[in-house]
Amino acid sequence: MAETTIPDGYMADSAGRLVPIETIRPIDIERDKLVRDIVAKTKALNLALAQFKGAVFGDIEAFIDLSAEQYGVALRGAAGKGNVSLASFDGRFKVQRAVAEAITFDERLLAAKTLIDECITDWTADSRPELRAIINNAFQVDKAGKINTGRVLGLRRLDIADTRWKDAMRAIGEAVQVVGSKSYVRVYERIGDSEQYQSIALDVASV
Repeated sequence: MAETTIPDGYMADSAGRLVPIETIRPIDIERDKLVRDIVAKTKALNLALAQFKGAVFGDIEAFIDLSAEQYGVALRGAAGKGNVSLASFDGRFKVQRAVAEAITFDERLLAAKTLIDECITDWTADSRPELRAIINNAFQVDKAGKINTGRVLGLRRLDIADTRWKDAMRAIGEAVQVVGSKSYVRVYERIGDSEQYQSIALDVASV
């Protein structure tokens, strides 16, 4: 959306009305200048970070291809897009590229929940309250109406022999749908001579 041209000698207020500069208090003008200056610097930094991110991802991909060539391998598609960790020769610095997948569940999750409910009903007399709480909590939704995928997938770690439970766990596994992924890079520096690393922060809040 193009910005409206403001005539000389005027400033636009929050309602879009033109106000003569001579009628505006000096402190309001200085505040406006400060905010606009910070916004300009922020946009410039945002652009620089975007360019930095693109260059870093490109450099990492190029290095992965170079490394694979040492073994006569040409990586294609997803083969070269996964998680990777690179370290400097002295081990002082480390660069990690990670891919986080966003997952959801399709309609088969409803079948899984029905089978689990049948199990819970039959086990009510003998099952521990903690187990029922774990299962019920797994299917609770957040304020946005979304189910916590980690809690649902965590149910598969429970070792339960009931055939219906096993069918439910299979339905959960088949209901998983990858709806997107996000790649990111983190850069670390070793803390002294220890085996621990600290992240080199790029977000303003962490600097």
